[in-house]
Amino acid sequence: MNIRLHDGPLAELETDALAWPLANGPALGQAADQQIESLRESGEVRGKPSELTLLHEPKGLQSRRLMLMGVGDSLDATQVFRMAGQAVRAAQERRFKRLAIALPDGDLVRAATEGCVYGSYEQPKYKSDDSSVPLEEILIVAPGADSAAFDAGRIVGESVNLTRRLVDTPANDLGPVEFAGMAESMGKAAGLEVEVLDEAALEALGAGSLLSVAKGSVRPPRLVRLAWNPGDAAGDSHLFLVGKGVTFDTGGLSLKPAKSMEKMKYDMAGAATMLGAITAIARLGIKQRVSCLLGLVENMPSGSATRPGDIVQAMNGKTIEVINTDAEGRLVLADALTHAVRLGATHLIDAATLTGAVSVALGAVNIGLLGNDASLSSHLTATGQTIGEHFWSLPMNDEYLEPMKGDLSDLRNAGTDRKAGTITAAKFLEQFVDNTPWAHLDIAGTANLDKGLPNAPKGASGIAVRTLVRAVETWPSEAAK
Repeated sequence: MNIRLHDGPLAELETDALAWPLANGPALGQAADQQIESLRESGEVRGKPSELTLLHEPKGLQSRRLMLMGVGDSLDATQVFRMAGQAVRAAQERRFKRLAIALPDGDLVRAATEGCVYGSYEQPKYKSDDSSVPLEEILIVAPGADSAAFDAGRIVGESVNLTRRLVDTPANDLGPVEFAGMAESMGKAAGLEVEVLDEAALEALGAGSLLSVAKGSVRPPRLVRLAWNPGDAAGDSHLFLVGKGVTFDTGGLSLKPAKSMEKMKYDMAGAATMLGAITAIARLGIKQRVSCLLGLVENMPSGSATRPGDIVQAMNGKTIEVINTDAEGRLVLADALTHAVRLGATHLIDAATLTGAVSVALGAVNIGLLGNDASLSSHLTATGQTIGEHFWSLPMNDEYLEPMKGDLSDLRNAGTDRKAGTITAAKFLEQFVDNTPWAHLDIAGTANLDKGLPNAPKGASGIAVRTLVRAVETWPSEAAK
């Protein structure tokens, strides 16, 4: 699909549809503006967010249809992103070939471009009779638009869709080795340094926690390191993005019920999120040093699987009693976080579909945010707020670690009850960051859409990629020292 900026009079645009945010106000010409005003006065068009009204043969325009987009009372980056994606999906459903999206000025062109790419997402093709027809061309019309902002929006949108495509791919086609291979090829294409550690290398590092999860599967684990080291990096900070990549989670010997297992191909969404983020960071040429670690395993039950009650030793020397083999993500992240610290991380952000408890607490609206550094958490929260991705900080009192202390071991991987499960899991992870400023994103409730949205189909959401990229673009100066 060809997405490009267009500079010219709206009235002369020949398209199948022109998407017009109603908060723009009158600017299409007297005839079209009067049509819109008449619809507003009748109450047929109210302009609420996600409302879409298709006006055929609009007066005074060459476009065959006017797509009136409700965005509320004002047009901000959040509404533009959603509106653009909705317009693209609506045009695709109607088999339009050429769509134009009009903005009042160029300040919102990046959000619109990201939204267009997001809305154009195509899930992996498995249907034998798939007959979807993508748009041939999308024109973004925005007076004074900056081509650099447009290019950035396209890159970030493509990286979000990379994340979504990985998450939507069935586990039989995407195990740890396949994921590592894709990360290597995509990373190198983006200009990243890439290292893939196999099972022997992990054993040499003493990654007993991560390896304990992989023991039950015939598919071997991998730990992938991707690094962006610009020669003109600002300051001395070295941010590590760490992702949980359980390519399928049966729960191990603590087997999940069938209903809880059918969606577990998405348990690698944290790793997919971090891969999407760092490829965008590299392609954008952001002047910050950033590395990424993807812990990739499959959690299966077998005669070689880790048993409840087994005690394993993590890379940092701490011993862990495995109370529940379905609390496996924290075991993967424990060694990945330790490795990041040893490699010189000055800041850490991890993402994981870690706990079902976060869905109970926050639903599908907010990402659970926990950590040991208020400045880092505030930076992520404020950044997400500007683009419509929401984070909610949860408490990290020392008392929440008590349920995670072992009787025969330093730690246990699960508490004895279900209380504060999201927080106790984060307190467990905190034992492996060595006081490095760290933020943990529990995306279990937000990484997968249980039903479609106006701008997205049911399935992977790609949540947090856009926030992470912007957080690095606007990295606080005090962190860069």
